[in-house]
Amino acid sequence: MDIYIQRGAGAYVCGEETALIESIEGKQGKPRVKPPFPADYGVFGCPTTVNNVETISATPTIMRRGGKWFASFGRERNHGTKIFCISGCVNNPCVVEESMGISMRELIERHAGGVKGGWDNLLAVIPGGASCPMIPRPLADTAFMDYDSMSDCGSSLGTAAMLVLDKSVDPIKAISRFSKFYRHESCGQCTPCREGTGWMAEMMERLEVGNMTLEELDQLERITYNIEGRTICALGEASALPVRGLIKSFRPYCEQRIKQYQAAHPKSNGHH
Repeated sequence: MDIYIQRGAGAYVCGEETALIESIEGKQGKPRVKPPFPADYGVFGCPTTVNNVETISATPTIMRRGGKWFASFGRERNHGTKIFCISGCVNNPCVVEESMGISMRELIERHAGGVKGGWDNLLAVIPGGASCPMIPRPLADTAFMDYDSMSDCGSSLGTAAMLVLDKSVDPIKAISRFSKFYRHESCGQCTPCREGTGWMAEMMERLEVGNMTLEELDQLERITYNIEGRTICALGEASALPVRGLIKSFRPYCEQRIKQYQAAHPKSNGHH
């Protein structure tokens, strides 16, 4: 087998398989409309299978030791192992391969040295990368790191790139930073994503200081629903879900920020 390394330009959207194919072909990294799917029409028109490096790297060991061995790890419907990247407010950020279904607390404490200041100092965990809604402390206490448990918590396992937030972190600023990232990384092909990421980034920047009204907070949440499911690839909804998760889990915190701003700027009515 001949293996060729194709260097990318670092575009986040090229994590989507058809955008990756477009980039390999020397075009702009923009997702294709499907069908046709890559298995029928992929790189240079040839049938193509696109897999994550993690999947490919696990394959030889599974072939040597058998599927039953790999399935012996994890919980029901969530078998195997997963590579977890743990960063943020932990004592020892790390990348580790662990069994699917390990409890979130055990994973953080066993491999990352625990939350800085102890578990009681935990604010929330973003379990699978920037596209996943944050899981607040009460849910994190009993969460397991697999697909079903993350879904039950209103989030997703995603890439299993965990970002741990302690009580020193401003969750509004954290999600606002994500919104700026998605605005920058949108390829601009789909109107809901191109315009929606911009609107969300601008409104989140205002929410950082509380410079909006409670009605606009509701409008921000509606914008997330107007993006989801209306784009060629998942980047649009990936940008929307963290914002929606913030409003769902930390709405009182957001409203308090708005009221504090309005109290300090009584003539602004939420705008300045």
